[in-house]
Amino acid sequence: MYLASRGRRVMDYLIRPGYGPEWGSGGVFGLTYYRGVLYYTLSMEARSYFHQEGREKVYDFHLLGPGPASGGDTYNAVDVVDEFIYFGGWVHNPAVYKTREGFAGEIDFRNKYSHVHEYNINEGEVRLLWSESARAEREWVGEVSEIIYDRLNDKLLLGRADGHYNLGIYELDRKRGELKRLSEIPGLKGSLFLEFACFDMQPNWRRGVDGVQCYDPYSGRMVYHKVEDWAKVSVDGGGVESRGSGYATTAYARYWHFFRGGVLVGNPIEPDVEEPAFVRLFDFPSTSYSPSRSNALVVGGGILAVFNSYSHGVLHLPHASKTTVNYIVGPSVLVYITPPYARIAMALGARVTSMTKKGDRILLGTNNSPNLGGRDATRLDVGVREIVSVPEGDILNPRNPPVVFRVEGSMVGDKFFGGIPLTGYKTASIRMFSSKDNTLRVYEYDIGLPPRLIDSCDYNVRTGWNNIDLGSHYNIVSFKLSSPDDKAVIYIILE
Repeated sequence: MYLASRGRRVMDYLIRPGYGPEWGSGGVFGLTYYRGVLYYTLSMEARSYFHQEGREKVYDFHLLGPGPASGGDTYNAVDVVDEFIYFGGWVHNPAVYKTREGFAGEIDFRNKYSHVHEYNINEGEVRLLWSESARAEREWVGEVSEIIYDRLNDKLLLGRADGHYNLGIYELDRKRGELKRLSEIPGLKGSLFLEFACFDMQPNWRRGVDGVQCYDPYSGRMVYHKVEDWAKVSVDGGGVESRGSGYATTAYARYWHFFRGGVLVGNPIEPDVEEPAFVRLFDFPSTSYSPSRSNALVVGGGILAVFNSYSHGVLHLPHASKTTVNYIVGPSVLVYITPPYARIAMALGARVTSMTKKGDRILLGTNNSPNLGGRDATRLDVGVREIVSVPEGDILNPRNPPVVFRVEGSMVGDKFFGGIPLTGYKTASIRMFSSKDNTLRVYEYDIGLPPRLIDSCDYNVRTGWNNIDLGSHYNIVSFKLSSPDDKAVIYIILE
């Protein structure tokens, strides 16, 4: 594999559909460059790659079964410690595909394992540290979706929320492979915050993030911060639904947790110092547009965050469900956050599954297809995956790509929507069809620390097509219709 050092947005590695019985498409996950090693796991094919000094090592998860395997990781569960790369996730080994009526297919989960592996950079060898399986046809134990190294106690902390059994926050001894549960509340993603390891609280995956839970490495206890009313902590004053967890990071001495609808930022350990606030970002209700199944990256001291156009989809569900879940609002975007503003730095296709830095390049794992639903299993991974190399300057320099988002009134209803950064654009406008006279309220706010509502104003909307100039706004804007209009169509145009 060759990673180009010249040019802009060069496609360096194209991965076409391969054998991997699972739900639609996985992607390039866990992408990490560390001590001269480029690591990633290709899912759904269940192959982990280690590129080092012109050599390539491929691990096919044979330590878990006879193969052929599928899966591997779909949440970016990876961390590094000294000469070790720890990678986790889930895998079927051997994979069992079972056909049902028509074109609908399912997977048998009896060979599904959750796992944590260790790669020794000095020796070039993989060791299975821990694994677990429910041995059930339709149920599985919690996938390993996050790994955080607790340096003070020399343990690995695991987040587990995707599954039916053994969910919560766990501590794994990286020498003996012994597992200990720290919290029974499912937590999908997390990050170090100061010396604490913080994760989301997601007891109901359909509802999503309810707050933040943090492990105190000194006392060994968990500290919980639950958000009782999202509208009260929201900068624009509106609530947010279906808060599926995306990823977390720490910056500016705050904890940042991104989820469908925006980001929660603040101090969950001592909320009296700075209570975490909700900042709406790219909130398109009823759609799958979200930061899920990706990661954030520190670039130039700021936060590079991903919001994906099409992380999840369904084929064999009632028509109404398919219409909303499969709806494409707009492109995936990379957002560069340097408080008090956020700026759209790049627009891409369906989704970015992982990111890492290699010198002055940013490597993006991308996929043109979604993770599908329960009866949408296929024998092949259906996506085209890539590793794309981007110059760091493309992110740091203020070059905003033209972007258009299309929003349906039937999906928005009476909810708040948007959260679109306008910073850096010469023109920003809305072209809207309305079936009746209405009012569109625009909220403008920043992502300072703490975030602040700047202003709100109303724009009159007449029956038919309307053009609304957003030129008087510069920061992040969200929207709300005074009267729901199921027939409305709203184009948000940034140039």
